[in-house]
Amino acid sequence: MSVTEMKTPGVYIQELDAFGNAVVPVPTAIPAFIGYTANTSYNGKDLVNKAVRITSLAEFNAIFGSKPPQIQFSVNQIAATAAAKPAAAATDSKKKGDASKSAAADAKPAATPDFFVGANGYSLATSTVNYRLYSAIKFFYENGGGTCYIVSTGGYDYSLTGLTSTDPFTNALTVLEKETEPTMIVIPDAVELMDPTETEMAKKYALCYTLQGELINHCGDLATRVALLDVPGGYQEPLVGTTSVEAFRNAVEPTLPKFNSYAAVYYPWLHTTVNQLTDISYNNIAAGSYAAVKAMLNAEFPNVVDSKTGTSSPNPIVKYINALFATKPGADGITRDKADTVLKNLSSSYKLLLKHMLEKLNLMTPSAAMAGIYTTVDNNEGVWIAPANVGVQGVVSPAIKIDLKAQEDLNMPLDGKSVCAIRSFPGKGVLVWGARTLDGNSNDWRYINVRRTLIYIEQSVKEAASAYVFAPNDAKTWVSVKSMISNFLLGLWNQGGLVGTKPADAFSVTVGLGSTMTPDDILNGRMIVAVKVAVSHPAEFIEITFQQEMQK
Repeated sequence: MSVTEMKTPGVYIQELDAFGNAVVPVPTAIPAFIGYTANTSYNGKDLVNKAVRITSLAEFNAIFGSKPPQIQFSVNQIAATAAAKPAAAATDSKKKGDASKSAAADAKPAATPDFFVGANGYSLATSTVNYRLYSAIKFFYENGGGTCYIVSTGGYDYSLTGLTSTDPFTNALTVLEKETEPTMIVIPDAVELMDPTETEMAKKYALCYTLQGELINHCGDLATRVALLDVPGGYQEPLVGTTSVEAFRNAVEPTLPKFNSYAAVYYPWLHTTVNQLTDISYNNIAAGSYAAVKAMLNAEFPNVVDSKTGTSSPNPIVKYINALFATKPGADGITRDKADTVLKNLSSSYKLLLKHMLEKLNLMTPSAAMAGIYTTVDNNEGVWIAPANVGVQGVVSPAIKIDLKAQEDLNMPLDGKSVCAIRSFPGKGVLVWGARTLDGNSNDWRYINVRRTLIYIEQSVKEAASAYVFAPNDAKTWVSVKSMISNFLLGLWNQGGLVGTKPADAFSVTVGLGSTMTPDDILNGRMIVAVKVAVSHPAEFIEITFQQEMQK
């Protein structure tokens, strides 16, 4: 109450603000996942292209469905002599001259069996789209995930062998442009954008590379979040030809090169324990493979011969094998579910088949786990700490072993497109062994923690400074803004987020007429604040020098 309003005799109280406005730190570890879900509606409301905020795996299951996708596998028997054919062709070429050599070179190598039952080899391949979001969310929470956003691009379509359009994902990115909280974007289903008829990496994953470029542009344009990317096909490298990493580097290019600092790429894929054997059943066997699987199971249970009469009769287990592939229960009333349970207990070949289907299902891309690791590191230490030298939970091994020599090109390529390696170390487990952005040649934005720390500082200060929009552009406001930002950066320095022996070495905040603004700036309503910060860079290379001394 002002003095002019005091018209009645008495005592008046006025409360004065002792403290100015403060910068409230924005959240740093809020990923947004884009992909296909089991449920596309919840409580009568459509979920497609809606950003839904969840805080736990239980909440995801309740809203988007708790059943894993019924991914189907084709099972093909490989002849026992197939592996010997290329060698035989090579031997014949020595006898028959150049013509035979050419024919042997053109021959396709025999398929490698995924497992053997007796002398017979069998290969497994997905015959439907492997919808990856469900498993990715489980992987995310196994690695310390917390609050996140889910944008459903639609339901499962098991008639497809591969995703053929980037539109559902780009539509979801448009939805996320209006959300201010997410700080990471993950698209696990991106690697399913492929042409199954192609074998060359660049052609097979052309759509995936296009989407990944658009995702980097999305993050670069907003400058508030980073993209966590996977290398398509990064689980099995060809003996000859372009590798998956080379194909990725050649194909993924954002609109502006500087946008690469808003992306981090992790390689290789991982063998995980996310899905359990209870998630696999007869439902995962493609109908076209029933005959091959039935023959495999029947071979394990031949007819039973009576030792006294010498007569043979069908093995009692055969009725369960028949019931497993029947469209409806027979006269004995055995359902497919009951047959599945019995064979899981009694048939070694059936258990072996399910085990290898589970291994295929558990071969996962690392981006979801990295989102969980980012969350864990941010919550326990801070966004300024590099999310590296950290164990990946729920992992058996990387799909490809990487040694020091192999990582040289991943970490420091000539084109600067660094790829972060995930490696297995004896006695330590599977560790994240890289902390670079895709802009590896930049001295400013080489490290992912540096980029994310600057996003954290910029967005926190931006939100706090919005309180001064339309405030008088005078010395009083300048002092308040400078004090507010300086107090925030001082707290960050005390936590170890900025480097320097004293605050003056760690940051500076400048605002005022003659230093950051001209009279013309003030006339045009511009208040310009200059902030400099010294962000912590990781010790990526540690050199220890040893030298012998003469005895003293």
